[in-house]
Amino acid sequence: MQEMLIQLDVDLADRRWQERANCLGVDPDLFFPERGASTREAKQVCGGCEVRAECLEYALRHGEKFGIWGGMSERERRRIRRQRALARRGLATA
Repeated sequence: MQEMLIQLDVDLADRRWQERANCLGVDPDLFFPERGASTREAKQVCGGCEVRAECLEYALRHGEKFGIWGGMSERERRRIRRQRALARRGLATA
């Protein structure tokens, strides 16, 4: 039971950054555009956000496959995950 409570505290602390995000109160649909639609407006909201890096790391860590997170699209995040995986393999073999 205590392990569950500790995990809950970690999860809540992990999302504290959301309270300071530029997107707070913005229509979520902006960050989940239809396929082929522009992501420019969502990325502009993210542009000057003080928690952009935390948002991106959250998306990468939790495997978010849709939407704009930390100013990056699914495709851009996939590229980062691939680069990190290659870097880990390189370190493992070095």
